[in-house]
Amino acid sequence: MRTVILHEPGDLREIERDAPVTPAAGMALVRVRRVGVCGTDFHAWRGRQPFFTYPRVLGHELAGEVVSLGADVSGVSVGDRCAIEPYMNCGACASCRRGRGNCCEQLQVLGVHTDGGMCEWLQVPARKLHTSTRLDLDSLALVETLSIGAHAVRRAAPAPGDAVLVVGAGPIGLGVAAFARAAGAEVAVMDVNEERLAFCRSQVGVTRTLQPAGEDTPSAVRDVLGQPPFLVFDATGHQGSMQQSFLLPVHGGTLVFVGLVQADITFWDPDFHRRELALLASRNALPADFAHVLATLEHARLDVSAWVTHRAALAEVPARFHEWTTPEAGVIKAIIEV
Repeated sequence: MRTVILHEPGDLREIERDAPVTPAAGMALVRVRRVGVCGTDFHAWRGRQPFFTYPRVLGHELAGEVVSLGADVSGVSVGDRCAIEPYMNCGACASCRRGRGNCCEQLQVLGVHTDGGMCEWLQVPARKLHTSTRLDLDSLALVETLSIGAHAVRRAAPAPGDAVLVVGAGPIGLGVAAFARAAGAEVAVMDVNEERLAFCRSQVGVTRTLQPAGEDTPSAVRDVLGQPPFLVFDATGHQGSMQQSFLLPVHGGTLVFVGLVQADITFWDPDFHRRELALLASRNALPADFAHVLATLEHARLDVSAWVTHRAALAEVPARFHEWTTPEAGVIKAIIEV
């Protein structure tokens, strides 16, 4: 089968691999149809992704069609279109037993720790398939990235009327903003890129936007929201931004790191303690988040049709991937068609 592999940083190649065999019990063979390109993929291409080894087949934002099923599978049928949950958890560790499979001690994420979906066929546990009879393939490919935002919001549990700041208007930040807004929060979004802020205003419905203002950023945020934010979500994956975000929540507030950076994050403990801040990490998503996102999209409570700004066929990826890696490209979400 046709496969695109990241041989080493900056070096994507098309290769041929054997197609998966008949699925074993509990497994499903899926024809991959869409692959969303994520910040994780860009970090890996640049050689800056934690927990990553080369060579690796990228691709964890996946939509496909079920081709065949192994024994002992229920709730999924041949021909179903689905979003694929890419988090392969063990099911036995302490985290999994507590329903926290997103942070399993042995977690293997498709396209990160193990080969992903930039190929024609993929065999995965059938329990990782989230089917829909209503959504198109592009929307299904966006379910995973939206689920990360939905999970971060569910983890922080904003109440209606809470002041929320989202730092970073990439796809993850946009998802956080969308689901925080749906929870009834008063949401503002901050980013250095005015084009992404314009997209946030027009496509997500968050009209309170701003760019960082150096030392004046906390007061600028207060001006936009009318008060200091109770919840701050940093979705930048940028060391400097993540450290500065400690200055933004109100006393007694919460800072949520949705982004991931390969660096140490430091803060001034007396101020952190004085304000009794809560610091949360939000990793991946859970099956309930996938179900929530699917229901949101199926009932048209969120329109993501404009989020796909760039597109290529699988065979074009080695030649075109670099085009999407610069801010000037204006990428919100690039989709690979298989």
